[in-house]
Amino acid sequence: MPKKNVILVTGGAGFVGTNLIKLFLKKTNYKITSLDDYSSGSKKNHITSSRINYIKGTTVNINSLIKNSSRIKSVFHFGEFARIYQSFLKMNECIDSNSIGSNAVFNFCLKNKIKLIYSATSASLGNKGNDKNLSPYAFTKSKNLELLENLKKWFNFKFEVIYFYNVYGPHQICKGQMSTVIGIFEDYFKKRKPLPVVKPGTQTRRFTHIDDTVNICYLAWKKNLCRHYSIANEKSYSLIDVAKMFKSKIKFLPKRPGERYASALINKNLSNKMYKHFGKINLKDYIKNFIKNN
Repeated sequence: MPKKNVILVTGGAGFVGTNLIKLFLKKTNYKITSLDDYSSGSKKNHITSSRINYIKGTTVNINSLIKNSSRIKSVFHFGEFARIYQSFLKMNECIDSNSIGSNAVFNFCLKNKIKLIYSATSASLGNKGNDKNLSPYAFTKSKNLELLENLKKWFNFKFEVIYFYNVYGPHQICKGQMSTVIGIFEDYFKKRKPLPVVKPGTQTRRFTHIDDTVNICYLAWKKNLCRHYSIANEKSYSLIDVAKMFKSKIKFLPKRPGERYASALINKNLSNKMYKHFGKINLKDYIKNFIKNN
């Protein structure tokens, strides 16, 4: 029987995937395969290592693109469409990636008896669960969690779920439609332009550093207990407060559809206990350091 010595990361050329791969290269001897369609990932994020194989393609075609399934130990599925407002503008792309593509990934893991680690989103947890219908993005992500729960009941499917909260840090997207809030602020700060804040500006987020995020992904994988984890910051900040940390001028943008007004921390989801973890890296310190170096 072939040795299971490969970790597959979908979205491996993206923000979270790149940082996760770096951590695995440091902490393990596993080989890494990245599957990315480069819609938001970038070849600039490629890490030079004989242990990594980068494959260009969509998760819809995972069965034909991944030839070494018998060697794969686990799949980290981070290669989804991951923006709220943009999911209104690109709904078909969102559904292709998050519904059709993710279904293909789940079936690939199920068929080949591979453990799945899935990135869920805080966007579908707020307002007592009602926010799951706020946007095409939140809707597709919440439906995937329902599907995973049923696959567990029907086929004893093994997976970990990690809920992300407004991740920021190295390799984040700073320009274009898929950029993050902190990435946008950093880009505008460097250009000495007023920071754009979506009205009303009082909406709060639990900004969580990428190192804290991938550390919990690794922990969940290592423990292998089939649980739901959340990784957030204990303190939430309003968008206007974060913009003020940059000590720049601010310009307000019109309200957007699907906008959430708070990041929810919950104890349960779909009857699963949530194992909460809080990030160690402080946003204020991160921004102070960024300003000092720019």
